[in-house]
Amino acid sequence: MTIKRVFSLQNGVLHRNFITDHMQQYPFIFSDEKKYRIRRHLAFWIFWWVFQGFLYSFIAVNRNEEYWPRLASSMIESLVFLTAHIFLSYSLMYYVVPRYLLKQKYRITTVLVLGLFIITGFISAFLSLTIIDTIRHCIMGGELFTGPRPITTVRIFLALMAGLRGAITIGGIAVAIKLMKYWYMKEQRNLQLQKENVAAQLQLLKAQIHPHFLFNTLNNIYSYTQNTSPQAAKMVSGLSDLLRFMLYEGSQPLVPLAKELKMIQDYINLEKIRYGNKLEISVDLPDHTNDLYIAPLLLLPLVENCFKHGTSNMLEQPWINLQLDIQDKQLRMKLINGKAHNSENHSVHTGIGIKNVQERLKLIYPDKHELTITNDEEIFIVNLKVELDQKKELRNKATTTTQLIHD
Repeated sequence: MTIKRVFSLQNGVLHRNFITDHMQQYPFIFSDEKKYRIRRHLAFWIFWWVFQGFLYSFIAVNRNEEYWPRLASSMIESLVFLTAHIFLSYSLMYYVVPRYLLKQKYRITTVLVLGLFIITGFISAFLSLTIIDTIRHCIMGGELFTGPRPITTVRIFLALMAGLRGAITIGGIAVAIKLMKYWYMKEQRNLQLQKENVAAQLQLLKAQIHPHFLFNTLNNIYSYTQNTSPQAAKMVSGLSDLLRFMLYEGSQPLVPLAKELKMIQDYINLEKIRYGNKLEISVDLPDHTNDLYIAPLLLLPLVENCFKHGTSNMLEQPWINLQLDIQDKQLRMKLINGKAHNSENHSVHTGIGIKNVQERLKLIYPDKHELTITNDEEIFIVNLKVELDQKKELRNKATTTTQLIHD
């Protein structure tokens, strides 16, 4: 697992833990549970309904009207206008803000906000011209009309402005609350991540001591054994190269295919020394890799599997045949090894290493690979075809990605 991947997982866990802590401490404000969300929204709209009702009930004081009938009428009017206010507020909070404003699409945001204001104004005007007069007449009494009241342009304009006044106010309050909550959570998460990132960097510096110590020790052993045991020195050198590739190159998303093949050759050379003349092995690797790149440590588990579950269990004449060739950008690998004739070996030959390779192929090379495995009683065959990328293609992809990020 790469260091970047570790940090990504750590950040994801920290973010989830941070949200969980806030949910537990302040569930009414931060929790996404249905019961808390319903309570929040009900409290918000009940407050706005009561506030609007009391606010406009004081018109009775200026008009020398009875206060209590006016208060009842004002409360019902406020409840009617909530439909327009709710439409505007939720359209802004759950559509315009997350999809456009937070993604810095300011022109589209402006157009959508103005459009929603106009629609909300017309909804409020319609409610005012069709329902409100009837409500006032039913509650406050008196004649509803002295005669037909035509809907004139002036009445529509005044109703439009009056409706917009309350709608824009509550819409702005709702969006402000949404943005404050969003930025507060983001800021708190960033502060937490900064603290944890410092701790993670310290742990990483401590961890780097161990590979450094390991390679220094291997180099010392290599120096001591060069004269006394050249074969042992060769094994130590091969093991050092192998470990260096795994620790440093293995953390990269892609590595040159030539390096991957060299690592496989180093591994096979170490196994040859271990087996001596007992192992019959045929290796055919391509001389040129066409500047192809591959996910690191993708092929090694297949080769290692042959030694671990194949030749190591054969008491007589263990053998392996490895053929690798490149056609255009396609890498073809055929790996065959003999194995002991027993049911236990037959079941474990496709172990964790093979499953790991299968999963990585699905994730890294979807629809670009073909892996077939034949697991018979006395022979194990792996056929792999995978389409790789060239260096220039990787450079073009990186440029395109950078442009998309800047755009």
